[in-house]
Amino acid sequence: MTVSETLLDWYDANGRTLPWRARPGDPPPDPYRVWLSEIMLQQTTVAAVKPYYRKFTERWPNVEALAAADEADVMAAWAGLGYYARARNLHACARAVTSDYGGQFPETEKGLRALPGIGAYTGAAIAAIAFGEPAAVVDANVERVVARLHAIETPLPRARPEIRRIAEELTPRKRTGDFAQAMMDLGATICTARNPDCTACPLRAGCAAAETDNPAAYPVKPAKKAKPVKRGTAFWLEHEGEVLLVRRPARGMLGGMRALPSGAWEEAAPGLADAPVAAEWEARGTVSHVFTHFALELDVVAASGLTREGVEGEWWPIDTIEGAGLPTLFAKAAALARAQRRAQREDDE
Repeated sequence: MTVSETLLDWYDANGRTLPWRARPGDPPPDPYRVWLSEIMLQQTTVAAVKPYYRKFTERWPNVEALAAADEADVMAAWAGLGYYARARNLHACARAVTSDYGGQFPETEKGLRALPGIGAYTGAAIAAIAFGEPAAVVDANVERVVARLHAIETPLPRARPEIRRIAEELTPRKRTGDFAQAMMDLGATICTARNPDCTACPLRAGCAAAETDNPAAYPVKPAKKAKPVKRGTAFWLEHEGEVLLVRRPARGMLGGMRALPSGAWEEAAPGLADAPVAAEWEARGTVSHVFTHFALELDVVAASGLTREGVEGEWWPIDTIEGAGLPTLFAKAAALARAQRRAQREDDE
């Protein structure tokens, strides 16, 4: 049997059951739900996505409902999932599909890629899974499976054109979506990045990497570079049981999200520069967060404001700060400030 035939047989018996997936023999999947899941799954795990997917589909069950939502509500619902440009593009895409395509997603990879936030991988995945178009779907799992099947020695990212060429050759004309999901499942459950279970792999007999002493060495990756470290300050300003929040600029890191006021993130600690008001700021500790291209050490300082007049931002009840939809970095900072606040009050008592 061919690789695709062998893998599809395995998928029919062993494929994962996921809330956005139509199993073999089921009615075709809803393109809206395929699109939503694929956007959420970019650079994120299935386990992390499941609760967000459930929340989104309950609140916005179709593309028209999502298009009609307020962008701030979409951003807040996305909080904690990371890579927030995806949420802005998600909303923009829903609006484009509704206004320009009558609520129906384009059925071709080319048509899908014309929409906001849909790139090469996502366009191919939606086209294959939702519409059965014979598009080669190549994510990190597929890269790993292909690189091991052929023991490709060229390091990433230079190996990607070769991997894509092979993936295109392997992709069948029929059951394209099932094949794409089978490759993803194989990479996620058996052909894993560490400790691949070669004895359970349906493609073991034809895998060049399995014949080596170290199949996990593929795909070959370049040496990692240390990430630069930046420093910043988050300001916890409270007044009568509420804390000051601001909306970050639409473009840039954590764009459009509610956050604690924070100045520039630079190599040197900025201290109290860009504080929202002049006040007696007290140190509350430091939180760490790792972004794609750098790590951040964020000092948290706190003060009580004497008035709200002349202070730009939004005052949010401290007791319900979890409902503000803060991104993970600022949720950490808020948790630290609240913990220190409680400890201080206990000491005063």
